[in-house]
Amino acid sequence: MVTIISGTNRAENNSIKVARAYEQILLEKNMPVQILDLAKEDFFTRNENFVALEEKYLLGASHFIIVLPEYNGSFPGVLKLLIDNSKVSAVWWGKKALLAGVSSGRAGNLRGMEHLTGVLLHLRMHVHYDRLPLSGIDDLINADAVLHDADTLAAMQKQIDEFL
Repeated sequence: MVTIISGTNRAENNSIKVARAYEQILLEKNMPVQILDLAKEDFFTRNENFVALEEKYLLGASHFIIVLPEYNGSFPGVLKLLIDNSKVSAVWWGKKALLAGVSSGRAGNLRGMEHLTGVLLHLRMHVHYDRLPLSGIDDLINADAVLHDADTLAAMQKQIDEFL
């Protein structure tokens, strides 16, 4: 199972649009996939809802695609809360992660992907070498909120082929 994590809790964000593009690519490959949208859940405490979410989206996944927007030169705190409140060894250890950075600026959240890579390596994860920085994200998404840029979609396709 592949779980795609849309790594922000802001409403109407671009990360979920990128996550849906990854989902579509995986569905075309007949891969079992699900999206965990951090904008729709509460991660501040490890309660009943968190445990149910952990069971549904995290424990059974062997691969994670994490779409992380740039927040103050790093990644969103809600993503760190998800990690910190989870059963770390059961959820993350030995599993694979693929990263995509999202930014309206020029760097595609390279720094945030580097920060998260350090955290994931500490969690004993295998982080895919091809981390995809998506710069100028507003220009890559059309009026229907769909990532439509052919070059970006081709890069995502290549990234997933190597990852799987």
